[in-house]
Amino acid sequence: MAVILVTAGWVSPSWSQTTTPTAVRPTSTPSGTTDPAKKDRLLVEAKELVYNRDTNVVSAEGNVQLYYQGRTLEADKVIYNRNTNRVYAEGNAKLTEADGTVTYGSRFDLTDDFKSGFIDSLSTISKDKTRLTAPRGERSEGETAVLDKSTYTACEPCKEHPERPPLWQVRAMKIIHKSDEQMLYYEDAFFEFYGVPVAYFPYLSSPDPTVSKKSGLLAPRFLYNNRLGYGAAIPYFWNVAPDYDVTLTPTVLTRQGVLGQAEFRQRLSNGSYNIRATGIYQLDPKAFDAAPYGTGDRELRGSIETAGQFYINPSWKFGWDVAVFSDKYFFEDYKLRDDTLSTNYVRESISTAYLTGKGERSYFDLRGYYIQGLSQFDFEKQQPLVLPVLDYNRTIPVDPAKTMGIGGEINIDTNFTALSRESAAYQSTGVRLLDKAFGLYDVCPTSSTPNLALPNFKPPSCFVRGIAGNYERASAQITWQRKFIDPIGEVWTPFAFARFDAEGLSLNESDSFRFTNGSATSVLSNADQANFFGSKNSMFARFQPGVGLDWRYPFVAQTGSLTHTFEPIAQIIARPNEAESGNRPNEDAQSLFFDDTNLFEWNKFSGYDRVEGGVRANAGGQYTMTFKQDGYVNALFGESFQLAGNNSYASSDVAQIAGNSGLQTDDSDYVGRVAVAPNSNLWFIAKGRFNQKDFTPETIDLAANAKAYDLTTTVQYSRYEAQPLIGYPFVREGVLLTGRYDFLQHYFVSANTVLDLNPHKYDSVTGAYDLAVNHPALASLGFGVGYNDECTTFSINYSQTYTTAANVESRDQTVMFQLTLRTLASAKGSSNLGVTNTTDGR
Repeated sequence: MAVILVTAGWVSPSWSQTTTPTAVRPTSTPSGTTDPAKKDRLLVEAKELVYNRDTNVVSAEGNVQLYYQGRTLEADKVIYNRNTNRVYAEGNAKLTEADGTVTYGSRFDLTDDFKSGFIDSLSTISKDKTRLTAPRGERSEGETAVLDKSTYTACEPCKEHPERPPLWQVRAMKIIHKSDEQMLYYEDAFFEFYGVPVAYFPYLSSPDPTVSKKSGLLAPRFLYNNRLGYGAAIPYFWNVAPDYDVTLTPTVLTRQGVLGQAEFRQRLSNGSYNIRATGIYQLDPKAFDAAPYGTGDRELRGSIETAGQFYINPSWKFGWDVAVFSDKYFFEDYKLRDDTLSTNYVRESISTAYLTGKGERSYFDLRGYYIQGLSQFDFEKQQPLVLPVLDYNRTIPVDPAKTMGIGGEINIDTNFTALSRESAAYQSTGVRLLDKAFGLYDVCPTSSTPNLALPNFKPPSCFVRGIAGNYERASAQITWQRKFIDPIGEVWTPFAFARFDAEGLSLNESDSFRFTNGSATSVLSNADQANFFGSKNSMFARFQPGVGLDWRYPFVAQTGSLTHTFEPIAQIIARPNEAESGNRPNEDAQSLFFDDTNLFEWNKFSGYDRVEGGVRANAGGQYTMTFKQDGYVNALFGESFQLAGNNSYASSDVAQIAGNSGLQTDDSDYVGRVAVAPNSNLWFIAKGRFNQKDFTPETIDLAANAKAYDLTTTVQYSRYEAQPLIGYPFVREGVLLTGRYDFLQHYFVSANTVLDLNPHKYDSVTGAYDLAVNHPALASLGFGVGYNDECTTFSINYSQTYTTAANVESRDQTVMFQLTLRTLASAKGSSNLGVTNTTDGR
C-alpha cells in the first residue's frame, strides 16, 4: 500500500514511476508550527500510484482511498487530471461526507475538492438512513445536488428481495437537495405505496433529514361533534429563532365559529417554558346544556395554560404548570389536549408552582396548588387553594465511633401546609344524597330516612371532606434506627422517633351558598361546621414520642436450581394515644387502604393530619422462591394488633376515614399477597384483605400479564366490599382487559375494556339508587390497528366512554389516527363521533 500526500495543483516528480506497496507516511511539521498548506492537502492510499508526465495525469488503482477536508473517496480506480483538475473514480465508488452521508455510484466525475461534478447510478444514504437514488446526479459546490428521475425514501430495502420497491417512496422527475437551505424540492412527483402511485404533486418540498424543526404548515386535524359541527384545524408552525417558536392553530367549526389557539415555546440556557392560549366566540351557545349542567348561553370561552422548568444549579430547580379555564366544561366540550389534567372518574386541573432541591441525602420541596374541578359535580368554591406546602427531608448517618457505639442513621422529616377554602365540602354516609335543585352537589341527610329527608349536616349521617376557612399545620419528626445481625442470622432493628405537630384553625361559619331551581332549593351553609368542630378558632399542638423494634429471621435453603427464603417478621411500636383526633380537620389523610404494602408501616395513615397512637404490633411472614433463570414466587401474609391504648383506627374523625379500613378492631383483618413470575413473559399477582372473624374477603385485587409469541394480554380484577361510612354503600367490582397482537412482523391490533360488574345507577333527581340487580355494564371500550417499522408508523384507534350528564346517560365516541412517514411528514388527528344518549345504561 502506498500513501502519498498531494498538494493541490502539484504532484511530486517521484510519481513518474510505479510506486512500491511499501507504506510511506508524510513527514509531520515541526512542533509548534502550522503547515499553511495542511487544509489543501490530499491524502491518497492505493496499491499502485502512477504519474504520467506527458498527459499530466495521476492514476491510482487497487483499494484506492482519498481523504480531503473531511471527505473520503473510495474506488477500485481513481484518475486525477491535473490539466482539468478533475477526479474520476469507478469500480465500487463511494464518497463519504464529513457528516456521515454516503454516496455510491458506478462512476464519479468530480472536481479535485469533491464538491462539484457528476455521479452515475447514484445512491445516497444519509446518517439518518434516508435514501436518494437516481440514474445520474449533479453536485454544485457541495451545497446543491440535482437528481434526474430520482426517488426518495426513509425505508430500508428488503433484505431477501432488494429489487422490490419500499413501503413508500417519492418518485420525481427531478429532486433538488439544497444543503444550505436544508430542503428537498420535488418536481413532477408521485407518492408511491409499494411502488404503486397513490398521489401526484406537481411541486413538493420537505425539510431534509438534518432538520429538527422548520416553519410551515403541519398536518390538519378534523373533527365532528353534534355540538360543534364539522371542524378542521390547520396548524402553522413558525420557527422564529433557534431558541423559540410559535404554533398557531385556527379551527373552523361549522356550528360554533373559529376556535383560535396559539402556543409560544422558548428554551433558555437553563430551562424552557411554554404558554398556550385558546379562545372562541361561540355562534351557537345554546347547543350546550343549560347551566349548571353546561355553560348555558356563555359566548366567550377559553383557557390559558403555561408550564416551565429551570435549573438554578445541578441541585436546585424551579418551575410551574398552570391552567385556567373560563368554565369547567370547556376542556371536555372542545376535546382539548391539556398537560395539567389527570383523568380518572373525577377530572380536575391541578395547577402548581414549585422550588425543589436535592442533596446527597436530603430533599427540599416548596410548592403551591390551585385546583379547578372540571366535572359537572364540582362546586368550585369547595376546591382548596393550597399555599404553601413545604417538605424537607434529610438522612444523617451516625458514626458509632463518635457516638459511644450507638451508630445507625437519623432521619429528619418536616412538613408545613396552609390551605383555604370558601365553602365546606360535606358528604353523606351510606347512600349518597345530592341537592334537590339540580342533583349535582353533595348534601347530607338525617340518619333515619337518608333518601328523602331534608338535609341535616350532623354526624354520624354526614362527614366533612374539606373545611371552609383557613387551616395551617406544621409537622416535624426525627427518627433514629439501626440494624443489627446476631450470630445466628436474626436481624434486629431498634428505632425511636419523636413527632411534633402544631395546627391553627380559623373556620368560616358565616357564608352560605343557595342552589335554586324553580321551587326546589338547597343550601350549603358553612355554619354547619360547628356540628363537627369544637371551636371556630383554635390552636392545637401534639407531641408524640415512640420506640419500637423490628425483628426478622430469614431462613435460606437450596434445592436443586431453586432458592427458598422464609422470613418471619414481627414488629412492635409503643407510643402515647393519639390526641384530639375526633374534632380536628383531616385534609391530607383521607386515603387509608390497609394491605400488604403498609402492614409494617409505623404509621398507616397516608398524610400528616392523622398519626397512629397506642401500642401496636405487626406480625407476618414472607416466603420467596427464586429460580435459576430469573423467575420467582413471593408470598406475604400478616396481621396487625392493637395491644394497649386507644386504637386510632377505631376513633372516628370528621372525615370518617378509619371506620371501614380493616384496622378498626384490636385484631385487624388479615392481609396477604402472592406474586408468581416463572419468567419474564408471564406474571401473576393476587392481593387481598380478609375478615378476621370468618376470613371472608373484604378487598380483592388480581392481575395477570402474559406474553406468548406475539400476543400480550393483561387482566385486572378488583372487588371492594361496601364502605358506607365514607360514601360507598355498595360493593365495587370491575374488570380491566387489555390485549395486543403483533403479526406479519410489523402489524398489530389492540383492544381494551373496563367492565363494571356491579353497577348501581344513581338518580340525581329523586336522590335514590336503583337497587335492582343490574347486568354488567361497560365503562369504556377501545380497539385499534397499526403498523410500525423503521420508516412508517400508522395507527387508528376507536374509543367510547360512558358518562352521565343532567341525569341522562350518554356514550361519547372518538376515532384517533396517527401517521408518520419518517423525515417526510407526520399527521395526527381525531374525530369525535358525537354523544349518543342511551336508555339502557350501556
